[in-house]
Amino acid sequence: MAELKSAASDTYKGWLFKWTNYIKGYQRRWFVLSNGLLSYYRTQAEMGHTCRGTINLATANITVEDSCNFIISNGGAQTYHLKASSEVERQRWITALELAKAKAVKMQAESDDSADEEPASQTDKTEVQTTLRILTSKVEDLSTCNDLIAKHGTALQRSLSELENLKLPPESTEKIKQVNERATLFRITSNAMINACRDFLLLAQTHSKKWQKALQHEREQRIRLEETLEQLAKQHNNLERAFRGATVLPPCSLLSVGSIKGSSSSRDLSDEDDENEFFDAMEDVAEFITVQADSRYHRSVSHHPPAAAHHAESRNGWTLRQEIAIASKFRGKYLSIMPLGSIHCTFHQSGNHYTWKKVTTTVHNIIVGKLWIDQSGEIDIINKKTGDKCHLKFAPYSYFSRDVARKVTGVVTDVVGKAHFILSGTWDEKMDYSRVLHSSKGENGTEGRQKTVYETLRGKELWKRHKAPERAETMYYFSELALTLNEAEDGVAPTDSRLRPDQRLMENGRWDEANMEKQRLEEKQRAVRRKRESDVSKVTEEGHSHMDSSYRPLWFEKSEDPYTKELVHLYKGGYWEAKEKQDWGLCPDIF
Repeated sequence: MAELKSAASDTYKGWLFKWTNYIKGYQRRWFVLSNGLLSYYRTQAEMGHTCRGTINLATANITVEDSCNFIISNGGAQTYHLKASSEVERQRWITALELAKAKAVKMQAESDDSADEEPASQTDKTEVQTTLRILTSKVEDLSTCNDLIAKHGTALQRSLSELENLKLPPESTEKIKQVNERATLFRITSNAMINACRDFLLLAQTHSKKWQKALQHEREQRIRLEETLEQLAKQHNNLERAFRGATVLPPCSLLSVGSIKGSSSSRDLSDEDDENEFFDAMEDVAEFITVQADSRYHRSVSHHPPAAAHHAESRNGWTLRQEIAIASKFRGKYLSIMPLGSIHCTFHQSGNHYTWKKVTTTVHNIIVGKLWIDQSGEIDIINKKTGDKCHLKFAPYSYFSRDVARKVTGVVTDVVGKAHFILSGTWDEKMDYSRVLHSSKGENGTEGRQKTVYETLRGKELWKRHKAPERAETMYYFSELALTLNEAEDGVAPTDSRLRPDQRLMENGRWDEANMEKQRLEEKQRAVRRKRESDVSKVTEEGHSHMDSSYRPLWFEKSEDPYTKELVHLYKGGYWEAKEKQDWGLCPDIF
């Protein structure tokens, strides 16, 4: 049964049956009518987080079909076929909906800005506007009560006057006189209260116009800012491409440990308009520090575009190496980061060599709102020795999806494509695996493809996220490893970014000194770059060179990856020996 709640606003809610499709028919849903909006949820528990749909009654048509059925439609975009449990229940809903629609239409007509907003924007009203609507509604209720008080008060006083004219004992006459006086005082007080409420509403409405204009101005400013940022990013990308196409650039130095130089990147094929698509130009990594995996260390990162490479050797019998640059796609409201390059992990005893790439990371609410990230896409982890493959799918977040957020699924197959394990879980909590006993083709899925049905054993935990450190919310929710990555360590190369002086000053709260040091380092970097450009220009003018003026990595050399055939920077040796001898004479002075 539906119920009416008189809280901050009149709310009518209850269970109704909503038509879904010809297979499932009518499904029971929880409906809530509030502030001129009819919303529904699968369960009452969903009210706090997942609304399944909303119709603005100010623009909706309400049609009665039969004893229990009725339809709500806003012109074709949204239509709800609903059924109540009884005719009485349906009539209660129809009455509540009609009253809510009348009030919503009136409020929309009185709003100065309503003509400039789409009907659906009612769901995006501010707290101030919602409060004013509630105040208006309540004062209207008070006005109605005032009229009733006046009506019944007049009748009461007339009845009292009639009593005074009757021949009654003296004590009764005195009592009637006292009651009459009190009734008059009550009526005067009630009228004063109603008048005060009307004055308050008038004042609130006067200021509400200013507030609404200010809020609308803020919204327009935000939209203009987002459009400007998108346009600037697009223009920057076009200029950078044109500049790189017209000029042969020498490598530029890095603030941390090396230098980078330009190369092109492939376009990302998406379902969005190509007119708004743009990327940062990719640049090759030239010099990086290598460290042991069982020591605390830092991956070398360039400023623009972000690029990293490392080579880690563990005493536990494995080697990890990777070279990662990124392509980015900026839409104003979100930023998508597409990592380029492969990651390699080799286990020495077994000889198993695994390669994979990373999926796309999207940062949402870049301009306004709370930042949050998502991972989406598909990757293959391939064992180059055996041909085994793990295909993983990172499901993008969807407001309307029934699946758990940040979901990851996968299947492990051998060299001939036979499935052996099924993986499931989330990329931020844990993953489970299940051994496949039997697989078969099931019913057709999307686009006529047959679904594969796997019969598996009970799942087991593959990995689980460690508990966050104490007070993690005050430390960007970093893990214990992330919190220690920048800790100082003796015996490292002088180009190690942990030795960066401006960063240390900032971490110690010496902001002014940190800013001055940062400016000094940036100017030093520019000077090195200008000298290198000058050397290259001289070589070009003379047509020959008695020296190699290009920037060469110290520990890496550019060559073809034997597994992926990509042109990458591979570790050429020398770092561990230099660290052992503490001979860093080859390292440039970058700090």
